[in-house]
Amino acid sequence: MKEAIPASLDSQVKQAALILREGGIVAYPTDTVYGLGADIYNDLAVKKLFTAKDRPMGLPLPVLIDNIDKLEELVSGQTAFTRSLIKRFWPGGLTIIFNKAPHVQSLVLAGSDKIGVRMPDHPVALLLISELGRPIAGTSANLHSGEITLTAGEVSGQIGSRVDYIIDAGRCPGGRESTIVDATAETPRIVRYGAVAESDIMAEYSKTGGK
Repeated sequence: MKEAIPASLDSQVKQAALILREGGIVAYPTDTVYGLGADIYNDLAVKKLFTAKDRPMGLPLPVLIDNIDKLEELVSGQTAFTRSLIKRFWPGGLTIIFNKAPHVQSLVLAGSDKIGVRMPDHPVALLLISELGRPIAGTSANLHSGEITLTAGEVSGQIGSRVDYIIDAGRCPGGRESTIVDATAETPRIVRYGAVAESDIMAEYSKTGGK
């Protein structure tokens, strides 16, 4: 059961979900930093997101889900290691790179056969994904070369004119981007250092015997 949020914030989430459904892009809070979202199955919206960030189209975007059951729709080939990571760090600040499910087609993948997925630990982000009913892009709400944003005001100051809607839910509690680990490699590879320590990830790898 998702955490209840104030009615005023609930109405913002519903408005943001409507905009996502219509092909827009929105900024929303997460447990790490403010995120910039689009429906991952709407190519025009995903292109708009890349443009808003000045992000090269060849760089894949991470995906956020609101329920672990949704993971099966996106990935293939889970391992004891990935299940252990999920059990310990989700919801939370760890993005895991999996092999994508064969049927998944989206511009967020940038042509890759892999997909980075995270379940955030923030009631607004989880409710937004639930309201949309589909996974959303989970990239940070800032320019590709810009500083991370932790408040709606910071998002507005950096990319406000490029975003269709910004949910104002106060300051993000984490302050660091998620750690990204490639779990498809022969041994885990940290793609980006962030909220979860590499030593904690490797402890799970050792616990599962590298499987």
